[in-house]
Amino acid sequence: MNFPKGKRLWSYLGIAVIIAIAGGLFASFGPPKLYAKSGTPEFCAACHVMEAEYEAWRHQGAHRRIKCIDCHLPNDQVANHMFQKGLQGMWDAYVFYSGRVPENIRLSAKGARIAKENCERCHGETIARVDMSGRNCWECHRRLSHIQGGSIETLAP
Repeated sequence: MNFPKGKRLWSYLGIAVIIAIAGGLFASFGPPKLYAKSGTPEFCAACHVMEAEYEAWRHQGAHRRIKCIDCHLPNDQVANHMFQKGLQGMWDAYVFYSGRVPENIRLSAKGARIAKENCERCHGETIARVDMSGRNCWECHRRLSHIQGGSIETLAP
């Protein structure tokens, strides 16, 4: 293609958007159960860097009955959930395959906001009379952190 310089950037962005949409459609409607399988904790743990978090979650109390995406993706609207699932999945794949996985995986500010909203969504009745402004749930409920939960906590010094 022989586009002027400014149009070249837009054409690349357009191609990237088309590829992302095609990938999303393929994941959603392509191989049977691919979308559902990509939401399982086993799928999340497929990256070796998540083994410790997976084991901690697996041995944790009540939260071992819910999936990673129940806490770590927005669950306010279906469209937002699916968009963020695709976006976060592509970002995680990029970080993993580019070798940029940090030694200590921490929640980003955006991830913390999403996790807190999901805590409040599931436990809204329990925390109805608690002032949650300026605090995250896991500051008091420290066992919710994957690093300090389950058998990992009992083995760590």
